[in-house]
Amino acid sequence: MLTALDNELLEKIADLHNIPIGAYNIRKNGEGVSRNTTANIDIITKKDQPGIDVRIKPGTKGESVHVPVIMSASGLTDVVYNTFEVGAGSEVLIVAGCGIHNPGDQNSQHDGIHHFFVREGSRMKYVEKHYGEGKGKGERILNPKTIIEVEADGIVELEMVQIKGVDHAERVTEIHLQKNARLIITERLLTYLSQEAESKIIVELDGEDSTAQVISRSVAQDHSKQKFYFNLVGKNKCRGHVQCDSIIMHQAKVFSIPEISALHQEAQLVHEAAIGKIASDQLIKLMSLGLSEKEAEDTVLKGFLK
Repeated sequence: MLTALDNELLEKIADLHNIPIGAYNIRKNGEGVSRNTTANIDIITKKDQPGIDVRIKPGTKGESVHVPVIMSASGLTDVVYNTFEVGAGSEVLIVAGCGIHNPGDQNSQHDGIHHFFVREGSRMKYVEKHYGEGKGKGERILNPKTIIEVEADGIVELEMVQIKGVDHAERVTEIHLQKNARLIITERLLTYLSQEAESKIIVELDGEDSTAQVISRSVAQDHSKQKFYFNLVGKNKCRGHVQCDSIIMHQAKVFSIPEISALHQEAQLVHEAAIGKIASDQLIKLMSLGLSEKEAEDTVLKGFLK
């Protein structure tokens, strides 16, 4: 049974205002509470460990799968192992993410390990949002790990977002691209107070003419700390580009550690990183339009993380 609080969390992490149409699996406080399958998408509970198997039939078009996790209990540690089989020639949207409401003094933690097999010629968009709230002193901790195997001519688009309220996060993303496979990653991250976040993205371009584009944008406020590790490994004729931009404010700290590894003479890899404060001319322009300094800052940050 979903409460009003549950529905608020689902709206934050999955843009759901009500039960979605199509396939879905909603997990609450360590247990599955609601599920639906379709003729083309099956969801099966694992027998050997917590989690689910999502099987999408070859040739499936225009369907979606929602697999959000919500937590409203303090002192709970939840771990899931989810496997996704995206059949050849299919085009699907998969929406995940976790929302934690921690009202107590004990930590609440979710570790989600997702393994995707994107078969030949298929296209997958994967959206993962993380959000935390609650007036309790207990921390909200999220540690997602995403592993994606992309076969020939497959296309994967990832949107990874940490909205707010997460005290500690360690995100690991590992992707392998075969011949002519394409990858686009957009990462957006916000930290404040004393929050800490770490993101590690490793992309191995194994196949000929595979391509990868990674765009990471973050804002670090107050005394928060962010660490980014990026590694593109070109093992064939391929192209890869990483762009990491961060706005740093107050007494925050941001570390960006790039690595590009060319293991083939026709691997073309580029990394760009920039860390800086909000440009004063942007604030002045917005304040001249009647905004306060705080309103001007919020407007710039919202546009930057959009």
